[in-house]
Amino acid sequence: MPTFSTPLSRRLGLRYPLVAAPMFIISNKEMIVACAEAGILGSMPSLNARSAEALEADLQWIRSKTDKPFAINVTIGLTQSDRLRRDVELCLQYEVPVMITSYGNPTPIVQAAHAHGVTVFHDVINLRHGQKAKSAGVDAVIGVSQGAGGHAGTLNPYVLIPYLRRELGIPIIGAGCISGGEQVAAALALGAELAYMGTRFIASTECGAQDAYKQMVVDSTHDDIVYTDQVSGTHANFLKATVPDAHQPDLTPEGAKRWLDIWSAGQGVSTITDIKPIGQIVEDIVREYHDAVKRLTG
Repeated sequence: MPTFSTPLSRRLGLRYPLVAAPMFIISNKEMIVACAEAGILGSMPSLNARSAEALEADLQWIRSKTDKPFAINVTIGLTQSDRLRRDVELCLQYEVPVMITSYGNPTPIVQAAHAHGVTVFHDVINLRHGQKAKSAGVDAVIGVSQGAGGHAGTLNPYVLIPYLRRELGIPIIGAGCISGGEQVAAALALGAELAYMGTRFIASTECGAQDAYKQMVVDSTHDDIVYTDQVSGTHANFLKATVPDAHQPDLTPEGAKRWLDIWSAGQGVSTITDIKPIGQIVEDIVREYHDAVKRLTG
């Protein structure tokens, strides 16, 4: 399958300008390696390892399986300070090529990462957040648009991606409802340098999601997605059938356990029809991308 690239994907050494987005609880080291071997950037939240020691073991395992690029997501405002500091230290120690920061000010992490030659991406949902991330020195911002799985913004990607690109003047990564090659082509046409895909990779054999979760992604459409703040206190997209009726979000430790049974997904579920290994999913996306470009060029 012919490769295609952007300046940022070439800088990172990727075969294709695609990122498997970090997903709370369900992204894992097996996904990272499968993505790396398929030529895309795999990732997972550092907190998916239950302790810093478990994260170090995961990084050792990943390093033993692949020499290709991958990413670790550190959720700044959701991570206790000691754990955050140690997670960053481990990322630098094991020469993680890319760090994805979210939920807070990434400035000190960017400074430490750049001193070690590590690239940093940061999640944003609007221009104000993007300007802060640019001031912090990040290498690219992830424009999380309307319909993305998990905590998502409300701006349509047709506006958010080109707007951020024009106003910030740094690489933009497009996120939200990108579940196939056609959407990848659209995101790149809008000016994104990488396409950020989460929901599509839930329906992969390597993903740590429950089998019922994967099947619900396959069986659902955008009508089955709800955008609500009743789970975490911040608006996010979930599979409607898994969200309990509640007037107030439950922020207790017991309530946090509900994340195991409240399943996040984006509106891109509408175009996901099967569960496959990540390598095959990437092949499908690349073929769909080339088919879309051929239609455009005649």
